[in-house]
Amino acid sequence: MASASASAGGETPLVDRCIDAAAGGAATVEAWRRQRRSLERLPPQLADALLRRLAARRLLFPSLLEVFQHSVEEIDLSGHIAVDAEWLAYLGAFRYLRVLKLADCKNVNSSAVWALSGMSTLKEFDLSRCSKISDAGIKHIASIESLEKLHVSQTGLTDNGVMAISSLINLRLLDLGGVRFTDKALRSLQVLTQLEHLDIWGSEITNEGASVLIAFTSLSFLNISWTRVTCLPILPTLRCLNMSNCTIHSICNGEFQVLIHLEKLVISAASFGNIGEVFSSILPSSLTYLDMSSCSSSNLYFLGNMRNLEHLDLSYSRIISDAVEYIANIGMNLMFLSLSNSEVTSQALCVLAGTVPSLTTLSLAHTKIDDSALLYISMMPSLRILNLSRTCIKGFMMENSVKVLSLSALEELKYLESLNLNNTQLMDDVIPPLASFRALKYLFLKSDFLSDPALHALSSASNLIHLGFCGNILSTTGLRKFVPPATLRMLDLSGCWILTGDAISAFCTCHPVIEVRHELIQELQANYGGTSHLHKSSRQPQQVKAKVAKSLAGPSRLADICFVDERIKYSKEEMMELQHQAKSNSSMNVAQLPPELRRSV
Repeated sequence: MASASASAGGETPLVDRCIDAAAGGAATVEAWRRQRRSLERLPPQLADALLRRLAARRLLFPSLLEVFQHSVEEIDLSGHIAVDAEWLAYLGAFRYLRVLKLADCKNVNSSAVWALSGMSTLKEFDLSRCSKISDAGIKHIASIESLEKLHVSQTGLTDNGVMAISSLINLRLLDLGGVRFTDKALRSLQVLTQLEHLDIWGSEITNEGASVLIAFTSLSFLNISWTRVTCLPILPTLRCLNMSNCTIHSICNGEFQVLIHLEKLVISAASFGNIGEVFSSILPSSLTYLDMSSCSSSNLYFLGNMRNLEHLDLSYSRIISDAVEYIANIGMNLMFLSLSNSEVTSQALCVLAGTVPSLTTLSLAHTKIDDSALLYISMMPSLRILNLSRTCIKGFMMENSVKVLSLSALEELKYLESLNLNNTQLMDDVIPPLASFRALKYLFLKSDFLSDPALHALSSASNLIHLGFCGNILSTTGLRKFVPPATLRMLDLSGCWILTGDAISAFCTCHPVIEVRHELIQELQANYGGTSHLHKSSRQPQQVKAKVAKSLAGPSRLADICFVDERIKYSKEEMMELQHQAKSNSSMNVAQLPPELRRSV
């Protein structure tokens, strides 16, 4: 393994295969764990990779850590519930450990951290959301003088614990998010003059406490969301600021007007005294990222000359179509735009057409736009991701009493990779144009009126990797006759309530490289102890086929499923007749359906 890494700085395919073999199972691990000398000479990058693989496969246990103590430099055990004082006792003996991540390890407490006291190589320590870490634990951490990054968000610290952190004078990053400390504790941290990143969201600090932030002369990132801070002092080095859920009066409060070079500003759900005054403190040409989601402002005049904006999130805001003109004026470099859950209409897209040549991601979910917007969207040449879910899109328009398929307009988008049309009003006959979108890899379709023909129309989608066909009227025969694109790897059929276990079993057997998602699969996994019978692996298709056939084939197996859905007694012909009625009436006449076929909206 060591020689395999000589020609590469990372994990080459050969190295990855070696690591995969070494982490093949408990018996394999037991065979090599005693070769301590060989492991001690293992290069750090390979030792790190092997330990990560063992942890991911739940093959790592405390005493096994001992064989890595002379080679591993980075350990990430985040979310491992088993990690406790015994694990940390072994970790404390690591000679060259630089990074240790124990976020969400619920059994790590203050006494367990004692084993790490005095470590001389540790640079980064993450205890985020370890609720059993208290002020007593911080006293042990404070002895690790080499620390440069410390994450203790949402722990049990108080003012005393925060003040103890002041002894770690080499800190460049400090995450205290969710810790309810006061101005007094923040003042004690002024000695951390090298601090560049400070996260204190949800704390009890006020404007008085925020005034001491000027002591951090290298501060470039500050998160004070969910606090009572309304005014910030002049912080000339600040580049990223988060004041979400705050009432903002000023972000540059001083005797003289100073422009700060903010690059990223997140003010989601914030309210303002004078929004124009707040933005007047920012150098317009510096801002590239702006998140104003859930803000109450309905006008965008303050965007002014922010022509270098690349990311703009206005979702859940009160903006209307007229305000979109301000976006058009600064849209030359815009790459991400979200107007979801706003009051914009198709007319707003007319204003944007031709003004956002670099836009790659556009979200219009849950807006009032209809098919007339698709022509304008097709004039955004760089689009890769488009979200049109929960809109009034039908897939066609009537021109001179002739039905014209509107989705064809999107074929002009040569780079479109992801298209979300969930919860729209699409019908089967408008789907075929989507199969000709050559760059499309991810497609999401959900409508009350989609059935077998819609799925079959996508057989020729040449690059489709992920297809979401959730909640549609897909029959068992329809699934059996579906010929998936050769590239398809994920088929999500969640909510397709007519499908039977037999149909899903047959499809999985015929197409072992495709992962299928459906409620029946979850039921079967629950009945068989959580094993994944239908989540295939490309490495062992024949074994998977055998498991699928065995778990779903016979009536004795199906009898074990602990629910009965009488809707499956309807034939495809009966369902197609119901669909025909829906088309002729332009909507589902729910009152005429049998009770077991009535769908919730």
